[in-house]
Amino acid sequence: MTDSAADLVTGPGPSEVTDPAVRAEFKRAAVWLGMICAIALVVVLIQPLLIIFGGLVFAALLDGGVRLIGKVLPIRRGFRLAIVVLCTVAFLVGTFYLAGVQITAQAQQLQATVITQVTRISHWASEKGILPGTADLKGLAQQALGSVGKLTSFVGTALGAITSLLMIMIIGLFVAMEPKIYDRGLQWMIPVAQRKDFAITLDRMGMTLRRLLAGRLAGMAFEAFLTWVILMIFGVPMALVLGLIAGILAFIPNIGAFITGCLMTLVGFSAGFDTGLYAICTYMIVQSIDGYVVIPMVAKRTVDLPPALTLSTQILASTLFGVIGLALADPMVAMIKVALERNSERSVEAGMGQEEPKAA
Repeated sequence: MTDSAADLVTGPGPSEVTDPAVRAEFKRAAVWLGMICAIALVVVLIQPLLIIFGGLVFAALLDGGVRLIGKVLPIRRGFRLAIVVLCTVAFLVGTFYLAGVQITAQAQQLQATVITQVTRISHWASEKGILPGTADLKGLAQQALGSVGKLTSFVGTALGAITSLLMIMIIGLFVAMEPKIYDRGLQWMIPVAQRKDFAITLDRMGMTLRRLLAGRLAGMAFEAFLTWVILMIFGVPMALVLGLIAGILAFIPNIGAFITGCLMTLVGFSAGFDTGLYAICTYMIVQSIDGYVVIPMVAKRTVDLPPALTLSTQILASTLFGVIGLALADPMVAMIKVALERNSERSVEAGMGQEEPKAA
């Protein structure tokens, strides 16, 4: 060691990359590595992400009710949101209070009836050689349920389903209370040059979700009431619980209608051949009115989603993400459609902007 000033070493060291080509390749590799890590993180956290997305969908539902009340009552947003929440809670509590005993009894009877009818059908099909034996069917069912994987394991328990539903409602309520705060927060994370387009896309997504959910609620209420009334007139057992199931499953088009028809047919034939035919007629009447009257009227004011695309997305989402994915498949498709349409508009606008100087 000497007291003189230390000599500075000149020239690049082994940890420095001065070649521009090598630095560009490192940047590309970092981008691909970041994308791989992001995809892996999404796969690991898919269930919490679905719960958060469900909360946003529920917030859009509450926001739609708040906006609807705002057209009639010019009061503060907080009071309108409180009215929507209180009306929802009052409806649910009143429904289960007035018809809780009947719904519980019919639900238990429905479970026993469906199991009995499915067992009869499986025995008949096994005797005719159409399907494998009952034991083989149980094994196939266990394999099918086990193939879903860890992504849907917690949804199979009642506690997990109730907890997920509660978290969705809490997140939706908080977002619906102050939506502008979360809107500004999302815009803040976007580059300044792209914030205007992002704000337009986000606003259109919110409007699309509100229209989609409004149409779903209208269809749910219509199917539940009409199914209950017609089944009750025809004397089909468990008309009330079948109406409620039809209304709930109407939130999931295509698949929900098929499940409702199967349940109505099983319950109808359990009470007799004539009653089974009445149940089939009821299903056909409700679906015909819904398909030719309600859905076209609602589609004019809501999202126009292709049926094949919707059904394919529901199958993929239910296989990968379970019940939550199945319920949120339509909102996902609707939001992706809005984003793609906005991207197409931006491309057209950019093309027109480049053509104008050439014409001049």
